[in-house]
Amino acid sequence: MSYGFLEVAVTPNVRAVQAKMGSDRIWQDFRGDRAFDRFTENEALFIQNRDSFYMATVSETGWPYIQHRGGPRGFLKLINDRTLAFADYGGNRQYISTGNLAANKRACLFLMDYRRRARLKVYVQVETVGLDADPALTDLVTVPNYRAKLERIFRLRLETFDWNCPQHITPRFTEQEVDEIVSPLSDRLADLETENSELRARLANRK
Repeated sequence: MSYGFLEVAVTPNVRAVQAKMGSDRIWQDFRGDRAFDRFTENEALFIQNRDSFYMATVSETGWPYIQHRGGPRGFLKLINDRTLAFADYGGNRQYISTGNLAANKRACLFLMDYRRRARLKVYVQVETVGLDADPALTDLVTVPNYRAKLERIFRLRLETFDWNCPQHITPRFTEQEVDEIVSPLSDRLADLETENSELRARLANRK
């Protein structure tokens, strides 16, 4: 079974660096124990819990551009085991990613879970879809009550993906995650404060 992500990512120059650093023997005949051309339930669960990701595109001049994409949790939709889609909302109106994708449909996504130190990297071919071109898809990617202007849809066809090791990923937490962690402590503190007030009141009545 081939290891698709490296088949895309490893070029002759990459192999030359691997050889120089002595790591070529590790990857030369590497074969994974599963295919990486279809998302499984594990990836699906990971994707639906993301509220942001990074997307890299390349311009006609060869310069890469990395853009942060964010929205409500689950805004990146899994259409099927080989297709993703998300709504492209109005922003600073530079349209760099959109312009790059008009010339080169290849992109790479990094999906991060900083809390669990997990990282999913995905190679895709991106199709720009007009809002009226596929009403069902538009309905699917539209987030109710999300105050942003939807301009277009990006439909992403999976080429291959891989999981990165957690090394060097610094744990970070969203405001919601911090609230979830702190909430039991806050509830316990409130209970103790109430109990303390009641005890003070009893002591005051005894005087």
